[in-house]
Amino acid sequence: MTSTFPDISLSTERLVLRPLDEDDIPALADMMNDELVAAWTALPQPYTRDAARTWVTRYAPAERTAGRGLDLAVSEFLTQRLVGVVQLGNTDWRVRSTEISYIIASWARGEGYASEATLACAQWLFEDQGFERLELRTAAGNTASQQVAQKVGCISEGVLRNACIARSRTEDGGWTDIRTDQIVWSLLPEDLEGVPAQRVDANGFAYPGWN
Repeated sequence: MTSTFPDISLSTERLVLRPLDEDDIPALADMMNDELVAAWTALPQPYTRDAARTWVTRYAPAERTAGRGLDLAVSEFLTQRLVGVVQLGNTDWRVRSTEISYIIASWARGEGYASEATLACAQWLFEDQGFERLELRTAAGNTASQQVAQKVGCISEGVLRNACIARSRTEDGGWTDIRTDQIVWSLLPEDLEGVPAQRVDANGFAYPGWN
């Protein structure tokens, strides 16, 4: 029987991490058309609302039920405005390892949302789901994503040479693929020792302890 992630929500002081729903589609499409998202992801450009609908209604549910991963919307706790998406993927249930990635809307960057959401996911995976390894991969030139990895305590394990495809603008305004190195980061349960616990139950209510 394939192991799967539960269909739950997580809460921090500022954020709610929850399943994507159809109300997210307009904001999701807008978010994915950002220049930096286009540069550092393989998402099609321009990113349409139909593509966002497919992600929300078909891709995300299929990933969870098949045991491959979990896609969560990241919204502000007070306003419920969508600020980003966190994905768990390439999950190995025997090894108890999964890979995390994140996208934050352009207007919400610089607020620490990516690191807050990543840390909440990590603590939930280690403490509630019994995982032993969380992996993160960043393109060599994506310094913002590398800063998130460092902020949550990830350890750089090495460089995969020529292992990543990024994109850059062409003179005519289109996009061209560029091959680059990829940095592999990991986070283990012991790496979070001394970090204030973000305890979250299956209903998404946060217990005190987040700083």
